[in-house]
Amino acid sequence: MTPWEGLAVFAAGAGAGTINVIVGSGTLLTFPVLLALGLPPVTANVSNTLGLVPGSFSGVLGYRRELVGQRSRLLRLGTASLLGGLLGAVLLTRLPGSAFAAIVPALILIALVLVVLQPRVARAVAARKGADHQPTVGPLLLGSVFLTGVYGGYFGAAQGVLLLALMGMLLRDDLQRMNAVKNVLALLVNGVAAVFFLFTTSINWSAVLLIAVGSAFGGVLGARVGRRLPPIALRTLIVLVGLVAVIKLLLG
Repeated sequence: MTPWEGLAVFAAGAGAGTINVIVGSGTLLTFPVLLALGLPPVTANVSNTLGLVPGSFSGVLGYRRELVGQRSRLLRLGTASLLGGLLGAVLLTRLPGSAFAAIVPALILIALVLVVLQPRVARAVAARKGADHQPTVGPLLLGSVFLTGVYGGYFGAAQGVLLLALMGMLLRDDLQRMNAVKNVLALLVNGVAAVFFLFTTSINWSAVLLIAVGSAFGGVLGARVGRRLPPIALRTLIVLVGLVAVIKLLLG
């Protein structure tokens, strides 16, 4: 990896760490960069997952005040995320690499649609707030978080968007408190998948280190000043980079 390539990976990691804390779709920045460097899709995905764990952790620390009083909720949803993330990681290593290369373009496109629709979902959630939401975790939310964990352990792009949408529709709470929970759940999914990958598959450690340092910095930045960034600029960048990834995968 050349110095310029290393700088590109670090910058992508910093951007991903920032975006993950605010919305959740940072993989759509880092994954295409790793593909552009010539990493096989599965190796790029695994290395990306490990690299983003420090960013998730710093994001959780940045939102620790919003986590106060949510211990019971975190225990229930966190268990579902852990189990789902582990299953997703197992699927990634057990299914052939050709299956991942075939499935991921569709997953990225779905993630891009979610990123574009996220403002509308947020507005709909705000309009319905207090109408028919439940203050506690119900079976529907628990099962949905588990399935989101499976998705996150397998690929992970926009799992944060999914989690915020689900909690926004099925819980009655402040958006920032739900965003704090989202950061914890994403950390658990990425963390359990990362531990599993350490013992089961090949990893590009140069990419992991650069993304880790970048995402840790980005996580702090996202928690402190990320809300000041223009949302339209972030979403435009995510969509453009995601489309590049789809084209790269389809063209081989």
